[in-house]
Amino acid sequence: MTAPAGVITIRSVTQAEVDAICQRHDRLWRAQPGGARAVFSFTDLSGLNLRGRNLADADFTGAILAGADVCGAKLDNAILFGADLQYTRLIDASLRRADLRGASLRGADLTGADLFEADLREGSIAASDAREGFRMLEHVKRASDAQGVILVGANLSRSRLSGVTAVRADFSDAVMKDCKLVRANLKQASFNGADLAGADLSGADLSGADMRDAILVGAVTYGWNAAGADMRGVLTDTGVITPEAAKPYEDMLRAHALWCETGGREGAPSTFSHADFRGLKSIRGLNLTALSAPCAIFYGLDMEGVQLQGARLEGADLRNCRLKGADLRGARLNDAKLSHADLRQAHLSALLIGEDRLLPTNLTNAKLTSADLAGADLRRALLTGANLERANFTGANVRQADLTGVYLQGVQGLSLI
Repeated sequence: MTAPAGVITIRSVTQAEVDAICQRHDRLWRAQPGGARAVFSFTDLSGLNLRGRNLADADFTGAILAGADVCGAKLDNAILFGADLQYTRLIDASLRRADLRGASLRGADLTGADLFEADLREGSIAASDAREGFRMLEHVKRASDAQGVILVGANLSRSRLSGVTAVRADFSDAVMKDCKLVRANLKQASFNGADLAGADLSGADLSGADMRDAILVGAVTYGWNAAGADMRGVLTDTGVITPEAAKPYEDMLRAHALWCETGGREGAPSTFSHADFRGLKSIRGLNLTALSAPCAIFYGLDMEGVQLQGARLEGADLRNCRLKGADLRGARLNDAKLSHADLRQAHLSALLIGEDRLLPTNLTNAKLTSADLAGADLRRALLTGANLERANFTGANVRQADLTGVYLQGVQGLSLI
């Protein structure tokens, strides 16, 4: 960043100075003597280490953090107005409600970062100048340019990015519910698997963007440009039926449950290939053993405690579903979408179908990014090629599970020993 002579200067600081300032800031948060708010405005922190620091409410106005390591740091409500964050590492950092207006994020890595209600709109710093009156302070690259920024799996819910330039940015698997992206330049950006439910994309330019498997339920797309965008697998409001219109599905599912509970004496089994169950809102606790619903859409349903032993759910969309305590033993879930699903205490172990015959739960190539599998039973499950990025396996039992070729970046609580 350049500044007018005699008006604003960028001061270089050492790692020792940074550590001392962070320690005083931490004492302030702990209500201990000697505490003071961290103020790094117009300082050069390039390449320094702030990893894991508590810097909530800190002031980084106009600071240069190019190439700095800020992974896992807490920056909630921090002021980063006009900051230079080019190629800064902010993996898993918390930036809830942070002010990032005018910040340069070119090449920054915010994988898994929490940017809930953060403000990333355009902005610039104006300084007084004896000859020109006012002069804009500029980064080496254009301010507020998010070109090439990595936001894979980040939480951008209710964040403000209206008017931002994010050409070729990577928003894959990001949670962007109710995000404001009005008139944003998102050319060739990747939204593969991103959740944009309720987002406002009015007038946004998404030409050439990768929108595969993105969720656009309730999104506002008035006047947007999606020319050349890859829209394969995009989930929209199309196909959603009202609860009244969904009554036949509900009746058929209850008939299937009755068939299971009475051993086939009453009710009748049904097949639901490619069915859209979203109008039901809940199938909580139903006994749907051996249900056949390949490629069906269950997105967002309350399925807590549902019994789906031996069910055929290949390629089904179970994203954001509540499956806590569900019985999925022996289910075919290969190629299923389970991102952000709640699978706590779920039963995904092998199903005993004979005296010495086991049917393993098949999760081959399933997508479980950011799913919560805390306390789940996955003994003998087939997870070959599954995407487990940022999933939570705390307390899960994976004994004898086949984890060949799984994607494990950012996974929590999973031991392969």
